[in-house]
Amino acid sequence: MAMALVHQFCSLPTDPSSSFKIKPQVSVSSVPVSINVIRLRRGIASCPVLKCMADNRSVSDHESSIIARRSANYQPPIWHFDYVQSLESEYNGKPYAERVENLKEEVIRAIFKKLEHDHLTQLKHIDLLQRLGLSYHFEDEVKSILKGIYTNTSYHKTSNNNSLYATALEFRLLRQHGYFVPQEVFTSFKDETGKFMACMSDDPIGLVSLYEASFLMVEGESILEEARDFATKCLEEYIIKKENIDENNDHISLLVSHALELPLQWRMLRLESRWFIDLYERMEDMNPCLLELAKLDFNIVQSTHQEDLKYASRWWRNTGLGQKLEFARDRLMENFLWTVGVVFEPQFGYCRRMSTKVNALITVIDDIYDVYGTLDELELFTDVVDRWDVNDMDQLPDYMKMCFLALHNSINDIAFTVLKEQGLSIVKYLKKVWADICKSYLQEAKWYYSGYTPTLQEYIENAWISISAPVILVHAYFFVTNPITKEGLACLEEYPSIIRQSSILLRLADDLGTSSDEIKRGDVPKSIQCYMHEAGVSEDEARQHIKWLISETWKQMNADRIADSPFSETFTEIATNLARMAQCMYQHGDGHGIQDRETKDRVLSLLVNPISNC
Repeated sequence: MAMALVHQFCSLPTDPSSSFKIKPQVSVSSVPVSINVIRLRRGIASCPVLKCMADNRSVSDHESSIIARRSANYQPPIWHFDYVQSLESEYNGKPYAERVENLKEEVIRAIFKKLEHDHLTQLKHIDLLQRLGLSYHFEDEVKSILKGIYTNTSYHKTSNNNSLYATALEFRLLRQHGYFVPQEVFTSFKDETGKFMACMSDDPIGLVSLYEASFLMVEGESILEEARDFATKCLEEYIIKKENIDENNDHISLLVSHALELPLQWRMLRLESRWFIDLYERMEDMNPCLLELAKLDFNIVQSTHQEDLKYASRWWRNTGLGQKLEFARDRLMENFLWTVGVVFEPQFGYCRRMSTKVNALITVIDDIYDVYGTLDELELFTDVVDRWDVNDMDQLPDYMKMCFLALHNSINDIAFTVLKEQGLSIVKYLKKVWADICKSYLQEAKWYYSGYTPTLQEYIENAWISISAPVILVHAYFFVTNPITKEGLACLEEYPSIIRQSSILLRLADDLGTSSDEIKRGDVPKSIQCYMHEAGVSEDEARQHIKWLISETWKQMNADRIADSPFSETFTEIATNLARMAQCMYQHGDGHGIQDRETKDRVLSLLVNPISNC
């Protein structure tokens, strides 16, 4: 039956000029005209008089053609299929791979063996490897060093002989890798009044290290709160001083400005590596071996990403959704960019390919609920997804039939792969997350049509699901976990804290970047508008409150990262990276919907253009 459905879907015409094509209508400010369709919930009809019609009635093409619909006026994709398929890289050849292996051996000899008793220098190199995007090659060596340092160090004393830079670097790296180092290690840098020593303002490298470490704080760590405020103030003054004497182009000033813009803990890893490779090349103490390895590895990994992208592009074209549903965002490239931000390592190609499918389906379904569908149609679609039965599909209008069948076939195919490889049926877990997101979309549609503005708490309780992170992360769990455990499944089904926090961070970052445009075109109030309405404050004040919530949510995310969990380190990192990617994609506005600004530059630097002079 499943294979028959795959063939049925694949046989749908993909030529833009053939079959039906849903064309976006002119934007309207009024509520769309009701189609008076029966709400076909099992055993329920919205009108008892017409109940006898419920089993046979669907939304007809004629009805669909006369409905006044909203339009977001999304632009067509700038990354065309032929262009994506033409991407090639010379760095996927054997000579480059062999050179990387030789360089890795040199790094192991020079850093992990020769300097095995120099812990500070080893920590500096671990930090370098992380920022250059190379640490995944040396996971065993890094874990061994950090475990040794943590085991052999007493963190209960309030004084030490380390510099501010060394103490903060050790603190940050250990917490990043799951070791809980107490915040009291920083009390030795306070004076007799309990404030951080003023003399540290002359140590920009130490201050940057302290600043970055403070973003690993958890709830209730007041010393780290003070450290962040102190470091931020000093670093801002440092930049102003450098600007006044026109010396703000040295690598220290660039590091400081970069950190103040967005801390390392919140940054997309791959984009950070691309930026840092360029900076590292200009440093006086640059290691040529490390630099060559970083450049070569970046280009080789980019070639892997290009193959993943081309696979996803072919799948997307075969679905026909981009051509047929013109009201929706056709954003295959941007959906793939998300996956690179979430898990870039070359061995996770299957996760990137399947996650791109998930992201693309989410984008289309989101636009059906937010832009194109009427409330009656949305209720029908939600019911069909909840039942996960293609026999119910005839109730839907044609554009929804196509979307549901693409969803049903793609997700069942993912479940089939897990069943084949691990002997475990996961369909119920996957269909649950899709039903949950559609129900949350429907709730927002009902708020919109009724003109209701929820409280901020009401909004977030629904919106952390509607932002799609639970769908993304539940699927990612199955893409990277082998073997899947009963403990993991039980925890996953309840949406554990790390999924919730990642979801909230994605939602709030999205709202900061997109809410103004979404309200203009007609959408449910977002967190900013909900708080403005509830607290009676200005938009600027509301935005500051949302930024504060982001900072508070990161504290819980940090706690979840070091808590006992049935999940692998890989999955925990994926959940964290999704939050990082959100802050990247919405840092300058709607980077997902608007393609030709910062997102275009990022696509070019990460997925198209290799680093030169390798």
